[in-house]
Amino acid sequence: MDDQTGKESGFHLALNVWRRRKWPAIGVFAGAFAAVASAVTFLPDVYRSTATVLVERQQVPETVVRPSVTGEVETRLQTINQEILSRARLSDLITRFDLYPDSRKRLPPETVVERMRRDIQLELKGDEQQRWGRNTTIAFALTYGGRDPETAARVTNALASIYVEENLRIRERQVSGTAEFLKAQLAEAKVKLDEQERRIGDFKLRHAGELPQQVEANMVAIERANTQLLLNSEHQHRGMERRAKLVRQLAEGDPSGTATGTDAAVARLAKLKQDLRELRTRFTDSYPDVILVKAGIAALERQLAEGDAPGGAERDQAAPADPAFRGLKEALNEVDAELKVLKGEEKMLRQAIAMYEGRVERAPKRQQELQELSREYETTKESHASLLKRYEDAQLAESLEQGRRGEQFRILDPAVPSKQPVAPNRFRLTLMGLLLSLGLAAGAAALAETLDTSFHTMGELRAFAKVPVLVSIPRFDIEADVGLRLRRLSLAAASLVIGLALIAGASYYVAHENEQLVWMLARGRS
Repeated sequence: MDDQTGKESGFHLALNVWRRRKWPAIGVFAGAFAAVASAVTFLPDVYRSTATVLVERQQVPETVVRPSVTGEVETRLQTINQEILSRARLSDLITRFDLYPDSRKRLPPETVVERMRRDIQLELKGDEQQRWGRNTTIAFALTYGGRDPETAARVTNALASIYVEENLRIRERQVSGTAEFLKAQLAEAKVKLDEQERRIGDFKLRHAGELPQQVEANMVAIERANTQLLLNSEHQHRGMERRAKLVRQLAEGDPSGTATGTDAAVARLAKLKQDLRELRTRFTDSYPDVILVKAGIAALERQLAEGDAPGGAERDQAAPADPAFRGLKEALNEVDAELKVLKGEEKMLRQAIAMYEGRVERAPKRQQELQELSREYETTKESHASLLKRYEDAQLAESLEQGRRGEQFRILDPAVPSKQPVAPNRFRLTLMGLLLSLGLAAGAAALAETLDTSFHTMGELRAFAKVPVLVSIPRFDIEADVGLRLRRLSLAAASLVIGLALIAGASYYVAHENEQLVWMLARGRS
């Protein structure tokens, strides 16, 4: 019962407060709600249009043509987005479609451009079926909001077209740049490769016969020269025997004995040469006996060449006129000529053998030098082949981009004018304004009651004063009081009307054409 009485006392207390403070509460409520309602009424409608752009992958399999543009779509989209949201691009769109006319009159250009940046939204759409790794972008949506639905749709389609064109331009620029770069690198590699080929050719010409692949030919030549040298030695041996025989015949057929001097020296020379051949079969040229025999041969040859053999001049002067003797003499001269030729051939063969042996000895060194040159050449050749393959791939990729068969953007759903505005939500804002106005009115009544220090009931007076209350005198309204109250009420009503008009005017000034406030309220709602 006490709780119920307490509740009734609280209700009566609130009712009494309402009776005493209803006009201030009504004034606050009317002012607040008028401000909200007028602002909601004067806020402009904002329409939003959306265009969907599809990311089409390369139409030719990558196993056939490797793409030169290997960057992720998301990265390229962010690059294009920054390019499109630049001040120059947005200023051009603002001028082209005559956007934000009121703001352009009141605000600096940077502020208007920043406002348009906020009105443009880019939303990526990935492959929701992909379960492993991150999603792959298959499309993206471009959204723009403005006062006029037709203009908003045109601006959105223009932005989508710019994205498509900018993507094509970026891809073509990348593939062209890649092809030009590889072309320059290929030219440098070709020059280097030609230089390496020229160096190897010069090396082979400069060291002809000493190359590793010519060792076998040199060995065959050495073997052939040794065979020829052996034959030459045999021919010389037979020639020396024949000459010795002719010398003996001349000595035996010369009755005056004049042939004994020179012919004996020739016979002695033949005998020493035969001894030298026999010694060489067993010893080297540095053996003492070989050296002595060679010295004797050299001395006899020098004497015969100078014509100092004993009795040589006398023999020539007293040479008999016997035809047989002359025949022997001619045969001896022929043998001497043949031996001279054989000696020259022997010298040439020994020089040839020495030359071929030198080539064989120098072959390992030439092989090492050629390997170094060949190693550099092979490295350069592989680099050139790799660059050539990559350049051909880049040319194919460039042809692919020029034929619009590479990865590209295609407008799937162009933007259309919206039938309903996306902001503001007037019903929601009005409801929120109503609740706010009621709260302000209740707060104003409670504040006025708190600040009032007068006593309104006997209970309040008894609670404050300790002396007993003897009598309560009711209020008596006289005609003057009624008139004063009416005048005050009229003045309050007029003030309220004027205040509401001022509030409505201020709301109109704030809310009229204020798209930024509309987007702010829409974002706050979301």
